[in-house]
Amino acid sequence: MEKRTNRLLNELLVNLFNNVLDTEAKAVITEEFKDISNNDMHIIEAIGIEEPRSMSVIAKRLNVTVGTLTTNMNSLEDKGYIERERSTQDKRVVLVLLTEKGRKAFFHHRDFHKHMIKAIVNDLDEDEMKILIRCLQALDDFFEREGTSR
Repeated sequence: MEKRTNRLLNELLVNLFNNVLDTEAKAVITEEFKDISNNDMHIIEAIGIEEPRSMSVIAKRLNVTVGTLTTNMNSLEDKGYIERERSTQDKRVVLVLLTEKGRKAFFHHRDFHKHMIKAIVNDLDEDEMKILIRCLQALDDFFEREGTSR
């Protein structure tokens, strides 16, 4: 029983991972946003709609280096999704904020995630919701540990 259950869980997780990436890309990269990638959408999400964020904060949220992020930011800036400015407190710090076009992409991406969450939790009762959250937290904790142990 355990071997079969482990195999089923593995298949479900692999399929889920692939389906999320594929479905999300198809849903969020529409005619309006065809000039950016799904990865760009996640960068836009990491920038957020609050106050400007520093490159280092955004890189940390995405688990990438500032150098890696810079290439993507150049492209997003050229396409009109972001603006960069120097901090008035520390000229070494580059702050990033979304333009109106970037905010529109942010909300478009957020709406997909809202729709996805609603589809997942729609028929769950409170106890099932707690179990789902506990399972997803355990999975997230595993990825956090694996990501930092390498």
